[in-house]
Amino acid sequence: MPREYPPNPLVGLGAIVWKGGRVLMVRRGNPPRAGIWSLPGGAQHLGETVQAGIHREIAEETGVSIELLGLVEVIDSIQQDAEGRILYHYTIIDFAARWIAGEAVAGDDAAAVAWVDPAELHRLDLWDETIRVIEKSRAWLA
Repeated sequence: MPREYPPNPLVGLGAIVWKGGRVLMVRRGNPPRAGIWSLPGGAQHLGETVQAGIHREIAEETGVSIELLGLVEVIDSIQQDAEGRILYHYTIIDFAARWIAGEAVAGDDAAAVAWVDPAELHRLDLWDETIRVIEKSRAWLA
């Protein structure tokens, strides 16, 4: 299915990965958000469970292994073109996660990775929904 002008919404999988009070962020290397910092993740594959897809995406993009803690939020990301047609439509499923192993390195379609102190997130010019789910994910760390 095409990512631009899709006939149906695409399922995006993401994780809010915590390690030592910092959250794992990636700078996107490809559209629709190339150059923008966001949570690591990507598209679910046909026949893949949500949990398996999150593990795969985090490993491919960042090289780290994680423990999934629980569902944080489901978000719709819908972008229209100048004529009002749907250019991108992702239904994003975000889980809270804890780092288990691995050195974070940019891989797959990530241009960069960083462990970020939540107090510094405002410097990354993040989507408001990203900041909201990061804050909401803290409940899973207790």
